[in-house]
Amino acid sequence: MPVISTPQEFNTDDLYVDLEAISGHRLFLKCEGFNFAGSIKLKAATAMVEAAERDGLLTPGSILVESSSGNLGVAMSMIAASKGYRFVCVTDSRCNLATRLLLEALGAQVHVVTEPSATGGLLGARIDHVRALCASDDRYVWLNQYTNPNNHAAHYRTTAPAIARAFPDLDVLFVGAGTTGTLMGCARYFRTWHRPVHIVAIDSEGSATFGHTPGRRMIPGLGTSIRPPLLDTSLVDEVVHVNEAETIRTCHQLARHGFIFGGSTGTVVHGAGQWLAQRDEQLTAVAIAPDLGERYLETVYQTGWVQDLYGEDVLPPQPAGATVTSPAA
Repeated sequence: MPVISTPQEFNTDDLYVDLEAISGHRLFLKCEGFNFAGSIKLKAATAMVEAAERDGLLTPGSILVESSSGNLGVAMSMIAASKGYRFVCVTDSRCNLATRLLLEALGAQVHVVTEPSATGGLLGARIDHVRALCASDDRYVWLNQYTNPNNHAAHYRTTAPAIARAFPDLDVLFVGAGTTGTLMGCARYFRTWHRPVHIVAIDSEGSATFGHTPGRRMIPGLGTSIRPPLLDTSLVDEVVHVNEAETIRTCHQLARHGFIFGGSTGTVVHGAGQWLAQRDEQLTAVAIAPDLGERYLETVYQTGWVQDLYGEDVLPPQPAGATVTSPAA
């Protein structure tokens, strides 16, 4: 029985879901949401904060500040609360309400950016806001998840070795692309492994990460409006882009089998299934699920939100025997 004294000490790193019965493909989903921050971002946040402390960048009077669409902000706010730092999370209007409330419950101050910058979209506007805060007061410390090497180093040291131990015959790994910290850490690890592993990045349509023109993206997590500085495309074998409507359908399909995952996971699972469907050979395949789905109940899993943004036909039909009722007047 584990006994911990700080929340960041606990992180389940060895839970997988066999998706073959659901997806029709031999695919194992690595679940990263079982920690007190609720996502894979706890690894990067912990590594960045601990490195900053070792390097003397953080002192008792420091105020941590970070740009985040949600999960990294939650992880940082949890660690800040644990260590006694103040924390300011700069997010944007796409951030889920549940995530903003969780940030505030953990003691973070939340700044919500609503207007995109002329060149960098909402991400660019968030980064501009962070830079303005740092320029206004030298107590602000920005660890910058977009350029910080400890972001990908955390996954090189933890996520990738855990997968390697569980699947010594791994053929292909599917990783969602956000800041690309997870993607780069895992790709670097498996480039030097004892057998070749095909690295497939999964991105959202409308993302500029791999050189596409930025477009509308309403589900936070994967995709960017600016190419991530951490990205080294030479480490990626293929890229699959997924439409957000398919993300939503996949999330609902998983939910009908009892698994509530976040939007990023829906994107990764659909992209992995799309890639595997084009291959005849039997492969050992793993996909990484960054978080669970509770923070998406008012968006991805809310019928009105989905239909308003994506149309009436996006959601799959109700299973046989299901009934839909309206609240009593």
